[in-house]
Amino acid sequence: MTTDNSVESRPTVSAEEGGLLSTVRNLWGYMWPAARPDLKLRVVLAIGALLVSKAATTLIPFAYKGVIDSLDGTTPENAVVLGIAVPIVLVIAFGIGNIVDAGFQQLRDVLFASVGQHAVRKLAYRTFQHMHRLSLRFHLSRRTGGLSRVIERGTKGIETIVRFTMLNTAPTLVEFVIVAIVFIVMFGVSYLGVLVATIWAYLYFTIKASNWRIAIRRDMNESDTDANSKAIDSLLNFETVKYFANEEMEAERFDRSMARYERSAIRIWTSLGFLNFGQAAIFWGGLIVISVMAVNGVMSGTLTLGDFVLLNTFLMQIYRPLNFIGFVYREIRQGLTDIEEMFKLLDQNPEIEDKPGARPITISGPVVRFEDVHFHYDPDRQILRGIDFEVPAGKTVAVVGPSGAGKSTISRLLYRFYDVTGGSITIDGQDVREVTQASLRAAIGMVPQDTVLFNDTIAYNIRYGRPDATEDEVREAARMAQVAGFIERLPKGYETEVGERGLKLSGGEKQRVAIARTILKSPAILILDEATSALDTKTERDIQSALDAVSANRTTVVIAHRLSTVINADEILVLRDGQIAERGRHEELLALGGLYAQMWSRQREASEAEEQLRRAAEEDPDGFIKRGAAAAE
Repeated sequence: MTTDNSVESRPTVSAEEGGLLSTVRNLWGYMWPAARPDLKLRVVLAIGALLVSKAATTLIPFAYKGVIDSLDGTTPENAVVLGIAVPIVLVIAFGIGNIVDAGFQQLRDVLFASVGQHAVRKLAYRTFQHMHRLSLRFHLSRRTGGLSRVIERGTKGIETIVRFTMLNTAPTLVEFVIVAIVFIVMFGVSYLGVLVATIWAYLYFTIKASNWRIAIRRDMNESDTDANSKAIDSLLNFETVKYFANEEMEAERFDRSMARYERSAIRIWTSLGFLNFGQAAIFWGGLIVISVMAVNGVMSGTLTLGDFVLLNTFLMQIYRPLNFIGFVYREIRQGLTDIEEMFKLLDQNPEIEDKPGARPITISGPVVRFEDVHFHYDPDRQILRGIDFEVPAGKTVAVVGPSGAGKSTISRLLYRFYDVTGGSITIDGQDVREVTQASLRAAIGMVPQDTVLFNDTIAYNIRYGRPDATEDEVREAARMAQVAGFIERLPKGYETEVGERGLKLSGGEKQRVAIARTILKSPAILILDEATSALDTKTERDIQSALDAVSANRTTVVIAHRLSTVINADEILVLRDGQIAERGRHEELLALGGLYAQMWSRQREASEAEEQLRRAAEEDPDGFIKRGAAAAE
C-alpha cells in the first residue's frame, strides 16, 4: 500500500495543544487527498448539495407564511397561479421545499461517505504502520489491549470530527447569518438582539458544560482502556490462569476496572442530562421573549399572522442546527479527547530510525563482526562490556553462559532492535546503523526460544517467511524442517488452524513450523536464540538435526543454554557479566577446566539422571510409579 508523502510528513497535533482548528488543518490532507481526484470531486459535489439544501431551508418558512396570510384574508382569496389557488400553490411549494431539503441533505451524506471513510482508513493505516515502527522498548512497556483500544477510539473520533466539521458546523454558521439578515430586514434590530443573546448564551453554556464533561470522559477512557487491557492480558494467559485456579481473581480485577468505568459512565450521562436541560431552558426562554414581542406586533397591526408563523418557523429551524451545534461541539470535544492518545502515539518518535541516506545492505559473505560492543538498557546496569568477536562467512559461532550474561541481547543488537551504546556491529564491513532496517532484517533469519504463531493456518505461518512463496516451496520448507509428515497426517493438512499464538500445536511442532518459516525466508545470516531450550531431550534431538541442516554453510549465531546443542560450533563464546570469559571449540574449553567445563559437567549429570529415569519408566512402569509415589510421601 502506498502512502501520500505530503500527508505522512504533516505534523501531528494533540487535542490539548491545537484544538479543533489545528486538528481540522492536520486532517485536511486526508479530506482533500492529493492523489484522489475522485474524492475531491465528491467533496465539491457534497458542498453543492449542501448549498442547495440550505437554500431550500431558507425559502421554506416564506412559503409557510404565504399559506397563513392567504388563508386569513391578508391576500385576495381569488388569487391564482397557473389556474391553481395561491394557498394550494404555496402548500405544494412548502412540501417540495422540504423534500428538496431532505433529499439534498441525504445526497450530501452519501457523497461524503467515501471521503470520510477514506480519511479514517488512511489515519488508521498510518497509526498501525507507526506502531510497527516504534521500538521494542516501547512495546515491552505497553499493553496490547490498551493500544488496540486507543486506536479503536481514535479512528471513531476522527470520523466524528471529519464528518461534523466538514458537513455541518460551517453550513450551520452560514444559516445563522442568513436568518440574522432576515430578522434585521423584516423584524428589526430588537428581534435580532434577542436572537443573538439567546444563541450566545446557548453556545457559552454548551462550551463551558462540555469542557467540564471532558475530564469525566478522559477518566472513562482511561478506565475503559485499563479494563480492556486486563481482559486481553487475562485471555492471552488463559492457561496460566487455569494452572493457578485464579479465574475468580481475574474476574474481580476486571470488575474493579469496570466499576470505575461504570462510575464514570454514570457521571457522563448525568452531566449530559444537565447539559441538555440547560440548553433547552436557554433556547425556549429566548423563544418566549421573541414570541411575546411578535404577538404584540400582530395585536398592534405591525405584523401579520403569517409574520408570526414565519418568525416561529425560523426559530424552529434555528433550533435544529443550534441544538445540533451543541451536539457537534460535544461530539467534537469528545472526539478530540478520544484521539488525544492516538495523536500521542503518532507523536512518539521511534527509538531506532534509518539514518538519512541509508542504503540497503550489500551481502557478499556475510561476515558478522562485533567490535568493542557496549550496551545497557538502563545506564545503571551495564549488559555488555566490550564484546569482540567475528562470525566468518558460512561458519557457526555459539554464545553460551549463565542467565543474565547478555546472550539474547546480542541477537537484539544484531537485528537492531536497539543501538549499541559503544563500539559497532558490522556485516561485511557495513555498520548496521548505516543501512536500512528493512534490508538488514531481510538478511537475517531467527528461530527464537518462544515461538509464537499467528492465529491462522499452518501454511500461512510457514509462508510468512516469504509471502510470495509457492505452495511447492512451502511444502519443501516443511519437509526440510521435518514437519511435513506431521502436517500431512492432519485432516486439513496445511490448512489446519493453529489457534491463538499456535496453542493448538505442541512445543516441538511449533518449533518445527518456525524452522520451516525461516528456511523459506532463506536468510544469509541465521540466529538460533535458545531454539530448543524449552523442549524435552528427545524432541530437542529431533529438532537439532533440522537446525543443523538449516545452518549448514550459512553464517550462524547460536545462543544456547543447553551446551549439547553447540558442541559442533566453529567457536564457542562463554559470556559472564557481559564479557567474554572464555572462547574456543568444545574440546578446547573442556580442557581449560573453567566456567564452560563446570556448566558442561552440571548439565551432563542432569541429562544422565533424566535418562536413567526415562529408562526406568520404560522397563518397569508400574514399579516406577510406585517409587515415585513413595518418594512423594
